[in-house]
Amino acid sequence: MTTTELTRRTLLAGLAAAPLAGVARAQADWPNRNIRVIVPYPPAGGADTTARILYAKVGNMLGQQFVIENRGGAGGTIGEAVVAKAEPDGYTLIHDATAFSVNSSLYPKLPFDYEKDFDPVSLVSLVPNILVVTPSLPVTTLADVIAYIKAQPDGVSMASSGNGTLQHLCLEMFRFQTGLKINHVPYRGGGPALTDVMSGQVKFFFSNGSSVVGLIKGGKVKAIANTGKGRLDSLTDIPPASDTIKGFEAYEWNGVFAPHGTPKPIVSKLNASINQALVSPDVSARFKQLNIVTRQTTPAEFHDFVEGQMKLWSKVVKDANIHLG
Repeated sequence: MTTTELTRRTLLAGLAAAPLAGVARAQADWPNRNIRVIVPYPPAGGADTTARILYAKVGNMLGQQFVIENRGGAGGTIGEAVVAKAEPDGYTLIHDATAFSVNSSLYPKLPFDYEKDFDPVSLVSLVPNILVVTPSLPVTTLADVIAYIKAQPDGVSMASSGNGTLQHLCLEMFRFQTGLKINHVPYRGGGPALTDVMSGQVKFFFSNGSSVVGLIKGGKVKAIANTGKGRLDSLTDIPPASDTIKGFEAYEWNGVFAPHGTPKPIVSKLNASINQALVSPDVSARFKQLNIVTRQTTPAEFHDFVEGQMKLWSKVVKDANIHLG
């Protein structure tokens, strides 16, 4: 082999390796600019609240700002569509919620695929619902509620924060597992539903466990049971519904996804940073005040969690014959 041929081969090998080296450097340098975090729901809701608490900490840890962008509408699918088609470079993420595991059953024609277009990064939070009732209602336990509803010839009306929401799905689970006659009254959000529970317009509601703490402590609504495991940190006198209805468990969860194809080193670095932030004193203390449970996960563990949630809620949606979109 001549010197010229060796030089040519060396040059070609160098040119071939150059793009790979550039990619490796970009991954190693991540993040070197602001990261956009899409929250596919309106401001001040559960997902928005957890996102702002978490990413303030993660941003400080990684030295870059995580910019929250609310893209609400259509049960989260508008913001999800944006991230599904985003560049998989680690600079666009989605901080999603339980709807991620429900929407494929509710909306038959979406321009993206939940299982193919997103890479799971980390579970962030688990928030149980709390069954609340009008304060004047003569019930104090879940057994009381069941007996009260059974005694009503026409059943009772129960609020939800909207068709297809977790609060609606909790209502349907409750109906199926108890055999009670319940009339669903969908509201446009948890706020209006709670207003009518306080006034007695509708007397029952599975409310998000973070948003209702102040109303419970202020006596505006009466708390009966929570849909998580065990007692709640800020409301220790509220038992889990599973004490009365075996296996009854439901969470509003939040988690982070990246567009499919995001480099694994970036996903791993982000996952490690989130897990570290979740156990930091400031984040964990704030979450406990809001009845938010955290769980450190690997991307693979989060994938399995979401898969289980999809199976759970698709069955509820099918059994309840819920259709949207």
